[in-house]
Amino acid sequence: MTLLEICKYTIPALVVLAASYLIVKKFLVSQTQRKQLAIFQDAQDVTLRLRLQAYERMVLFIERISPRQLITRVYDSSMTVRDLQMAITFTIRTEFEHNLSQQIYVSKNVWETVKGVKEQELNMVNRIAQSLPPDAPAKELHARILDVITKTEEELPTDVALTIINNEVRSVMAFGTAQ
Repeated sequence: MTLLEICKYTIPALVVLAASYLIVKKFLVSQTQRKQLAIFQDAQDVTLRLRLQAYERMVLFIERISPRQLITRVYDSSMTVRDLQMAITFTIRTEFEHNLSQQIYVSKNVWETVKGVKEQELNMVNRIAQSLPPDAPAKELHARILDVITKTEEELPTDVALTIINNEVRSVMAFGTAQ
């Protein structure tokens, strides 16, 4: 009879204990998952902000090395062709080096495009400068560069790069990742 009496109290207590354990465990797991999801979403928001800032920096870089913008910033009427060529080359390389760290936030396609534009701009300036006497006035290089830009029927490398960056930013904004 004592065994029956002990079982009468012990079995319901064990059932209540097991049910309580399962409920508390499920609650704690649910809370942990919610916290992990919140942390993940916060990290995604930070990452998205960093990526968008990197795309902004890439657009700014492309705009700053655009020949129309660049020449007006570095040109001085007292310069020679060689001086202007060196100033443009130095400025493009400095701007690029200033933005090197942004490559970790943008897609490989955008980074390769940006590097390609930098090289194309440097090649164009150097090619045009080599066709002129180094001691000639810088206005000759200035005029030739603007002439090449205005007479080319193809899209300028800077315009192509801006289109690629803008399309990728739209994709990142819509889907959260570059396609």
